[in-house]
Amino acid sequence: MAVQQLVKFSVADQNFGISINQIFQIIKPQEVFKVPNTPPFIEGLINLRGKVLTIFDLRKRFSLPEKPHDENTKVLIINMNDMLLGFTVDSVTEIVRINDEDIVDTPPTLKDFDHRFLSGVGKLGDKLILLLDLEKVLTPDEELQVQEIVEQNAAKVLGEGE
Repeated sequence: MAVQQLVKFSVADQNFGISINQIFQIIKPQEVFKVPNTPPFIEGLINLRGKVLTIFDLRKRFSLPEKPHDENTKVLIINMNDMLLGFTVDSVTEIVRINDEDIVDTPPTLKDFDHRFLSGVGKLGDKLILLLDLEKVLTPDEELQVQEIVEQNAAKVLGEGE
């Protein structure tokens, strides 16, 4: 029986999980370098120890109501296709273990959420956790756009020029 370890986090009172293996680091929100003419769900860029990362607001990506950052807000730094990206979430609550047999396909009855972002639903006792599929959070075109944004703005973010 295989067991998955997930980082459980919340966005707009919804519980989500992603594999702990995909998490590079969890940080507090930082001041972001705003980039004009980007999709609304891109907050901007940050310099994390000499690496330029794009920060996404998952509330905006999921078309959920905006909420100002507070003391619980975190940024999940994940490794996706050899790119480090940050996803702003309302809170990170715990590390959970879910048996593979407790993970089911996303039911079509799940309303109020875009199913394309999910890989399934995990059952944690009497609670459910939506399993985020990081490979689907960005379309291939959006991934290319993110790479271009970083390349075009890296020097400014790193403070190496205009």
